[in-house]
Amino acid sequence: MKNKNIPADIKSKSIKQAKDEIDIILSKLEKNDIDLEASFADYQRMMQLNNHIDSLFKLRVKEISSLTKKAKKNKK
Repeated sequence: MKNKNIPADIKSKSIKQAKDEIDIILSKLEKNDIDLEASFADYQRMMQLNNHIDSLFKLRVKEISSLTKKAKKNKK
């Protein structure tokens, strides 16, 4: 799933907020007392949240990598 398919309400969440929502969805899915359509919608939302978290982590890795490279250049 590409980042552009992630709804704006998810894109505005922090990693912690997205993780907390994933935990809520997992709790609902584990109960098995919701219908298949609702389960599928929850699963799709959970995947969007997960992809959002993944993109935030990748962004952080790039930032850290950039800072590390700058620090190495400044030491020379």
